[in-house]
Amino acid sequence: MPVDSITIKSILGLIPQHPPFRYIDDIIHISVNDIVASYRFKEDEFFYKGHFPGNAITPGVILIETMAQTGVVALGIYQLMEQGNDIHKIKDITPLFSFVDKVEFTGLVRPGEKVMINAKKIYYRCGNIQSAVSIKRENGEPVCRGQLTGSGVRMNEK
Repeated sequence: MPVDSITIKSILGLIPQHPPFRYIDDIIHISVNDIVASYRFKEDEFFYKGHFPGNAITPGVILIETMAQTGVVALGIYQLMEQGNDIHKIKDITPLFSFVDKVEFTGLVRPGEKVMINAKKIYYRCGNIQSAVSIKRENGEPVCRGQLTGSGVRMNEK
C-alpha cells in the first residue's frame, strides 16, 4: 500500500538530525521492508572547503551518515509507526546508528550532485534495525553500500 505524503512528512519531521547535518531531502518510497530517499549535496556544504580544496568530494563518513539517516533512522521511525506507536512517544526516542559492516566505496559524489539512497531491512526486532543500504548517483552509478545497524534510545531518561 502506498504511503501518503502526510506520513512521509511525519517521518521527515521526526528525524532528529537537522541542517547542516541532515542528508535526506525527500522520501520517494517507504514500506516495512524498504525505503528510497534522495539528497542533493549543496555546493556550500561545510565539509567541502577542506575536503579537498580545489577538488571537492563528499567524505566517506558523510556518505555513511547519509546511509544511516535513511536506512536506520527514517526506516526505524517508520517501523515504530507501523507498530502503532503514538507520534509523541516516537519523539521521545532517538534512533542512533551503532554499527557499520561491509562498507564499500565505488564512486565519488561531487558538490551539487543528487544521490538516491536505497535501503532494505535485514531485520527489525526489539527496537533494533539492520539494513542493507546503498547510494547511487542520480544517473544510477553506484557510489557506496554497506550494512548499518541502529537502535532507538530514550535520550531524556536518567
